[in-house]
Amino acid sequence: MTGIVMFGAALLLLMVGFPVAFTFGGVALFFGIYAQGMDLFAFMPFRIMSVMQNKVLMAVPLFIFMGVVLQRTKLAEQLLTSMGRLFGGLPGGLAISTIVVGALLAASTGVVGASVVAMGLISLPVMLAHNYDKRLSTGVICASGTLGQIVPPSIILIILGDVLGLPVGDLFRAAVGPGVVLIGLYIAYILIMTRFKPETAPAMPADHSLSRKQEIGAALLAIIPPLALIVVVLGSIFAGIATPTESSALGGVGAIVLAIIYRQFSFRMVWDAAKDTVSVTAMVFAILIGATAFSMVFSYTGGDYLLEDWLHMLPGDHWGFIILSMVVILILGFFIDFVEISFIIVPILSPVAEAMGVNMLWFAILIAMNLQTSFLTPPFGFALFYLKGVAPPQVRTIDIYKGIIPFILLQILVLAMIIIFPEWFGMTDLATY
Repeated sequence: MTGIVMFGAALLLLMVGFPVAFTFGGVALFFGIYAQGMDLFAFMPFRIMSVMQNKVLMAVPLFIFMGVVLQRTKLAEQLLTSMGRLFGGLPGGLAISTIVVGALLAASTGVVGASVVAMGLISLPVMLAHNYDKRLSTGVICASGTLGQIVPPSIILIILGDVLGLPVGDLFRAAVGPGVVLIGLYIAYILIMTRFKPETAPAMPADHSLSRKQEIGAALLAIIPPLALIVVVLGSIFAGIATPTESSALGGVGAIVLAIIYRQFSFRMVWDAAKDTVSVTAMVFAILIGATAFSMVFSYTGGDYLLEDWLHMLPGDHWGFIILSMVVILILGFFIDFVEISFIIVPILSPVAEAMGVNMLWFAILIAMNLQTSFLTPPFGFALFYLKGVAPPQVRTIDIYKGIIPFILLQILVLAMIIIFPEWFGMTDLATY
């Protein structure tokens, strides 16, 4: 039972608020010395070296750099302004434009914090000024800002590809369908809401300073550059021209080109973006190294075999396992981040899934959709904190919590659809592994 106690201790320390990387590393060190002594850690340098030489994970800092550079080009501001003019005349038009911009930012930057903060600073004051409901406004911003976790290129998908041993390009292709469906459901929810409660999202007064043709032209000028970058990055992967790691390098170059186009380029900007990239990348890899030590000790103590045996005994065979896995990941997402879940929980579940003949590509997309929800679920949803940090004083935390509930339910609905109807999303049935 040492491994189970070790797992419980790590979760408890994470919930208390200890830093993730040090929690995993410290717990591994304590229980490893208890179980075997320092000799157990003789192979850690080789494990760390294999992590640092992993070519798949090279895409992580490159995509982060791409996102940070685009964040500094005022891309979100231009997109929101143009889309607001284009859709603002419709009831709920500002909310729809925010979702469309969130989808474009997701496919071009993938940085949740940057997307939520940008839309919180630009879109939220405009929506509130036009008498939008506070809960609807905050829910739309948080939900659309987290689309970068399922819409490729996504850091979650890169990490899951490494953990599960799946081609990242296949994961990107498989995630397009669920991402599009989720965006469509968000927009449908806004349209239905404004149909029955038009006072929650009234239409903006028409702006007569620009003709409709000029509005469409401005929107196209704002959309075409990031859309071109999306085509270069994802198109090169889907066409088989470049690997995800190579396309992430193309994305970094493309982000610099867009910075030049938007007249935001400077060597100071590149330097600051590089520092931010190093900071985020160091956090991800510190967690990965701590998780590597944790999983090594956990496996040595037999905790993985004990959990596998228990999971195999669940009623309902693979369906019982799938449902329990999704419920556990969903609940853990209330308290801990997607990186910890990917590096600690997923390696425990994946051998059982493979043994049961589950389609691992399908299983990875289920996990990715579930992990996206972790950004929205209180009390520790990061998107909620990002928005609260830039929201006006009249927007209370409880408004954000209430506003996000419908969008969490929509994400769970899409998750259920992927489970029940995988063929709708281009994935074969789980029994045909």
